[in-house]
Amino acid sequence: MAARVTLLLAILVVLPFPSHCADPDPLQDFCVAILNSTSTSLNGFPCKPASEVTSEDFFFDGFTKEGNTDNALGFSPTFGNVLSFPGLNTLGIAMNRVDYAPGGLNPPHSHPRATESGVVIKGKLFVGFLTTNNVLYSKVLTVGQMFVVPRGLVHFQMNVGKEKAMTITAFNSHLPGAVILANTLFGSNPPIPDDVLTKAFQVEASVIDGIKAKFGA
Repeated sequence: MAARVTLLLAILVVLPFPSHCADPDPLQDFCVAILNSTSTSLNGFPCKPASEVTSEDFFFDGFTKEGNTDNALGFSPTFGNVLSFPGLNTLGIAMNRVDYAPGGLNPPHSHPRATESGVVIKGKLFVGFLTTNNVLYSKVLTVGQMFVVPRGLVHFQMNVGKEKAMTITAFNSHLPGAVILANTLFGSNPPIPDDVLTKAFQVEASVIDGIKAKFGA
């Protein structure tokens, strides 16, 4: 009996607990990333030697300029993740600035490694996410209002005001990733076979080919 209890306790110790954050807890004060390193690392980039770290490694000015929304979707994300701000390495956080033209859309997408929260800084946004049961939760938000999107769920934001809009979003991962549904389905390399997509969407191959043409597939 004692042996079984010991074995059970050992299993509980080594199993990951779902309450843990998306990224592992750091084991040092900081680990400024070496982005161009060829060394293998798990859940993060190799650390810059502490003797080479400076104050500039812990500050990021990427959100000071408005993004260029002159594109088909009318939105522009500015990423504040470990790839643009190496000081975030292993800390389990990241932020984005997202700018929207009137009518601009941040298209349906998901973040596989993080929950997202955000605050509307300017304008009026229609924000929504979908559950795994295909339930839509949505609301029109104005300046100062906050939203949250649980990890991995498909979501979107659209500027429904007459002026420009902007949000600041935060993630509990230093590299949350983004799966943009339209790009993934119709712009993958190599392309998803038409037979798969025609059956999934219940449309003719000409419809699928027409959509793929817009995404360069």
